[in-house]
Amino acid sequence: MVADAAAPASGRPGHVQEMATGLIGAAGFEPLGLGSRRGRLIAFEGIDGVGKTTQSRILAERIGALYTWEPGSTPLGRAVREVVLARDELAISAEAESLLMLADRAQHVSDVVRPALEAGRWVVSDRFVFSTLAYQGYGRGLDLGILEELCRWSTGGLWPDLNVLLVLDEQAAAERLDAEPDRLESDGRDFFEKVQAGYLKMAAADPDRWVVFYADLTVEELAREIETAVLERLSPHA
Repeated sequence: MVADAAAPASGRPGHVQEMATGLIGAAGFEPLGLGSRRGRLIAFEGIDGVGKTTQSRILAERIGALYTWEPGSTPLGRAVREVVLARDELAISAEAESLLMLADRAQHVSDVVRPALEAGRWVVSDRFVFSTLAYQGYGRGLDLGILEELCRWSTGGLWPDLNVLLVLDEQAAAERLDAEPDRLESDGRDFFEKVQAGYLKMAAADPDRWVVFYADLTVEELAREIETAVLERLSPHA
């Protein structure tokens, strides 16, 4: 599995950050008292089929956060999503694909994410800036420096407080997709190996902003471990 390099020495599935962080423990937290300060932004990342949507929804509900997603959480975003993910209708270059995703994100931040954060609400997003770096950068081979600058410009400098990365063998992830794959999901195992390797490289370079999990636990087991890690990292007293 591509996640082997990040796996704990025990080989145990689940959390794959350094064991010294001590993030695995009992769950069962009450929703956070968010107060009046700026909310926190938590982004779920990973290749298609690892369970991001399920886990991000669960976490948002359990901590009382706003759940949102990319692409497609605004009217403009829904139009972008139809174009980017449609199969066999348009020939879209890697550069055009990136700019469309950035347009979706700019509107997403303007209409949904920033207003919620400024109101003191926490936000859980199914994908955010690192999806662009992983998919269009590591996956498509576009210049990572340019993409990062464009991501910062499109969000007005807004970056996640924490990224939750779910990893799974690419073939196992593909087998979880029960609907007809969209344009991106059809790109093949080699593409997703590059994307997942890119995610792991970015997570390893900034461990304070990432938590990484194998996604081969049950839905509830994984949800408990994610909740524990997130609240340890981002609790008001952390």
